[in-house]
Order: sequence, then structure tokens, then C-alpha cells
Amino acid sequence: MKIIVGLGNPEKKYEGTRHNVGFATLDRLAETYQIAVDTKKFQGLIGKGVIGGEKVILVKPLTYMNLSGNCVREVAEYFRVEAEDILVIFDDISLVPGQIRIRPKGSAGGHNGIKSIIANLGSQEFPRIKCGVGEKPKGSDLADWVLGHFNNEDKRLVDEAMDRAVKAVECILTEGVDAAMNRYN
Repeated sequence: MKIIVGLGNPEKKYEGTRHNVGFATLDRLAETYQIAVDTKKFQGLIGKGVIGGEKVILVKPLTYMNLSGNCVREVAEYFRVEAEDILVIFDDISLVPGQIRIRPKGSAGGHNGIKSIIANLGSQEFPRIKCGVGEKPKGSDLADWVLGHFNNEDKRLVDEAMDRAVKAVECILTEGVDAAMNRYN
């Protein structure tokens, strides 16, 4: 069994923001594989299903970004899933819009949601899919940037990247992280 987590913030006002790319990608994944993510449990919304022959739990933490790890830890403990079997999808300001990058493990890289997951799991040994949202303009506030919305061109690029991320998830589940990195990075 694998846990797939999309990071974001739960309120309607955050829909479509850069910081909610993880939620949006998880929604697209759920729609593609017809998995209802509608059970409120473990401080999040979860859905159970099968992708590429693998049993999965899809998770959208409702704790807000900076406390995402609380939800992820609860789900992992309940289902007895180790960190390396948790795949996290999130936004990354160091990547241009439309770019995705798959990593088998790593540091938080300044991302507060990932910091929270690492702190709660006691490990950074979990795979992740980073979705580029673009670097903040000089002189602007980081929080304002990640909580802001995409312009039309960036939205188009990010939509295409989310489609690739959905395919990358199946590749990770069926062929492994290395194969997905070779194909999608």
C-alpha cells in the first residue's frame, strides 16, 4: 500500500493558487482513477483506490500547509506505512511553471509543508513530485507570491505539468522512482 499526498490549503479562497498545486494534482489523479477523496479522517480528506495495480490512499491534509505533517503522520501510523511508501506532490518556486521534478528523497528546500512532514515522520526518505510555480519577483513577499493566482500562460503550463505528474505517479507505482525520474524530469 502507498500513500499519495497532495499539499495545499483547504479554504475555497486558496483554490487555484500556486501553493495549492499539490491539491489540484491530487484532484486530477483522483478523477483520472475514479477515487473519491471525500472521507474526513486523520485531519484530512482521504480516498482509497487502486492505481497501476497498487492499493493507494490519496490524502489532502486539511491542517493548512505548515502543519501538513500532522495529517500525514496520522495516516501513515494508522495504515502502518513507512516514509519511503509515501509520495508527496507539492509546489516548488525554484522550478519554472510547467516543469516537474521527481526526487526519491531530500531536504525540505525551504518548503514549510515538507518541513512539517519531515519533522512528523522523522525522515526525509520519501519520494516527491515537485511542480514548478515560478520564482517570486524581486521585492515581492513570498507568502503573497505562493498564495497568488497564475496568469493565463502560467496556468496553461501548470495544467500540462499536472497531467504529466499524474502519469508520473502511475510510473512511480508500477516501475519505480528511478524510471519516473528518467522519463519525466
